[in-house]
Amino acid sequence: MRGAGGDRADVLVGARRGLRDRSYVRVRRTSRWPPTLLVDGIPCVRPVRAAADFAAHEPSPERVRAILAATVQKCPCHPEDLRAELHASHALRNPAVRAVLDELRVGVQSIAEGQARDTLRAAGVPEALWNPSLLTADGAFLARPDAYWPFAGVALEIDSEEFHRGVAEYRATLRRRLRMEAHGIDVVSAVPALVRDHPQELVRAVRAKLQQARARPDRPEVIIRPYR
Repeated sequence: MRGAGGDRADVLVGARRGLRDRSYVRVRRTSRWPPTLLVDGIPCVRPVRAAADFAAHEPSPERVRAILAATVQKCPCHPEDLRAELHASHALRNPAVRAVLDELRVGVQSIAEGQARDTLRAAGVPEALWNPSLLTADGAFLARPDAYWPFAGVALEIDSEEFHRGVAEYRATLRRRLRMEAHGIDVVSAVPALVRDHPQELVRAVRAKLQQARARPDRPEVIIRPYR
């Protein structure tokens, strides 16, 4: 799995097989033999199962967060489906897994978003909605910011440098931001490196926007659909 680290492949075998680890293979025994799919002729398990098996044995909270967030964000997998697989794999015994699953269930979908949520909560910033859908008053889709504070009309956008590899992606981000601002939403912009390396700058920026919002007579007229 990309992001899992290491140079050995995890291989599932039946619980009673006598196979052993090798320098390039890590044997994972299971009594829950999963359905498989072929990838380049190699039988593989679904991403949600691979993520759950990885999380059950991974001590690093950051790698757990990276793998589980990528599973929900890039694969057709709902957090509740992931929770069921984590439960079956006994991965929920791992405190890091439980913490990341809590993030995913409220809408956090990336490492940077998880780090931002941890930082803002630790600083006492009011809780935001994560990845809600914002609609105009007539029901047209407006945007899906990374975080949104409904009481203030403030959004947080964490823009990955990896995503903005081309002009089209950069323009799409600018257009999304302009649409939100045209509807009265104040946008705080950040990049993952700032969230990771300069968390207090993020806290100050969000606090300033929330404080400024108190002076506004009205909140933006948008329909909010929380993450599901």
